[in-house]
Amino acid sequence: MSNTNNNNDDNTLKGWLIWIVQTVILAVIIFGVFMIFNTYVFSNTRVSGTSMQPTFEDGDRTIAWRHSKLKTGEVVVINAPDEPGSFYIKRIIATPGQKVVSKNNKIYVNGKKLKQDYLKPGSKLVDDGSDNVYGTHYTDTGDFSIRSLAKTSNYQDIYSKKQLAQMIKTNRVPKGSYFVMGDHRSVSKDSRYIGCIARNKVVGVVKVRYWPLTQWRIF
Repeated sequence: MSNTNNNNDDNTLKGWLIWIVQTVILAVIIFGVFMIFNTYVFSNTRVSGTSMQPTFEDGDRTIAWRHSKLKTGEVVVINAPDEPGSFYIKRIIATPGQKVVSKNNKIYVNGKKLKQDYLKPGSKLVDDGSDNVYGTHYTDTGDFSIRSLAKTSNYQDIYSKKQLAQMIKTNRVPKGSYFVMGDHRSVSKDSRYIGCIARNKVVGVVKVRYWPLTQWRIF
């Protein structure tokens, strides 16, 4: 009777050990697959800051798809050129070689007014000073062009004299780069200040906001 009980205990212990080992192996496999997908297929990103309000709020969590074709109007995650290791979420305004002019809060790309329906939710919102900006509308964009930006100290710190001369001459987004802006125009640190974004600095195109759950949305 004693031997039978010992055998049952041994079998139970062995069964638990096998289950634990199998569970650990499965967890490692799932984690490994997730890491591979997160590195090569998609990017799981947390929004930090207010530059994309009200489309995205601070703390929102998104999934960005890597290797997507980049088009005007797409929301993208980029490697911050001025803060190594950080990421920005912005919207593509113009693609390589396109002319950009902003006047009276309207943007013209290759001479054609850009349709910006995504700005409508923020058009009546006014800055309350929380970003050291007060009294301006979220959509206040300012007047500029690629040509005028190339004459600013910010651009002169980023680009070579040859590149600046080319932008002043053509008023075009440099080859292989994208002009990006935040939807909260009055506070966004974007291509007006940090330059156009090289293709290899674009992490991916935002496809899903999954948090908060009440704001779940596919883009």
